[in-house]
Amino acid sequence: MAEQRPEILTKILIHKAAEVAERIQRVPLSQMQEWAKEGDAKRPFEAMLRAAKSANKPGVIAEIKRASPSKGILREDFDPMAIARSYQFGGATCLSVLTDNEFFKGGGAVLELARKACSLPALRKDFIIDPYQIYESRVLGADCLLLIVSALDDTQLNELYALAKEQMLDVLIEVHDEQEMQRALSLNPTMIGVNNRNLHSFEVDLDITLRLHQMVPSDCLLVTESGIHTPEDIQKMQNNDINTFLVGEAFMRVPDPGQKLKELFFADRPY
Repeated sequence: MAEQRPEILTKILIHKAAEVAERIQRVPLSQMQEWAKEGDAKRPFEAMLRAAKSANKPGVIAEIKRASPSKGILREDFDPMAIARSYQFGGATCLSVLTDNEFFKGGGAVLELARKACSLPALRKDFIIDPYQIYESRVLGADCLLLIVSALDDTQLNELYALAKEQMLDVLIEVHDEQEMQRALSLNPTMIGVNNRNLHSFEVDLDITLRLHQMVPSDCLLVTESGIHTPEDIQKMQNNDINTFLVGEAFMRVPDPGQKLKELFFADRPY
């Protein structure tokens, strides 16, 4: 599997392993585990998305992301608390917060600030490769975390998924293709995110979600990620019974992210 990994992902994972090792030196695992026991009461991430779907309303996971490896800096004026509040006013169901610093210019403090500023449940979006990060996610206040299938072997995927559930965290499993979907489904997950971005070319194709949707059991919540920019993109998904979206770039590039969210998902619509 490693030889099929996109170059950028390999680079990120090498750096992430060193970063985690350094953090463990600063704060030992035993200490992080103790802090995790005192974590904030969890907010219902998956349940909120399912409630939106049941009400036939779009479930919008609105992303707080300062930069990306493919696009560079997305937002110079970066105030996580103001963005989080804006998203809540705009009708977001949940937040997604980038906590990777090296490649996305995020951090744990961004998650803590965003969650403090609003009542929305928050996904910690990072490259989770070590059990230490699961406990750390709990300490930071995450309600859900992301596990990226292409970043993990099957043993890691199973162990991290089980530990996250043990820590009462919701888990969004991210896939890019049929092979990764098969691996994800072996976990019997309750949420799967399909990333429409090809990590080799960075090209985005919404048909990836439509193709992989056929493989997902009806009781598993499917989230479409990347490439949602227009009402037509949303309608394309809704026409195929996909009504849960993770959107970042379209919001991060405008002055008022929450207003953009409202216009894109809720303006002149019947719900």
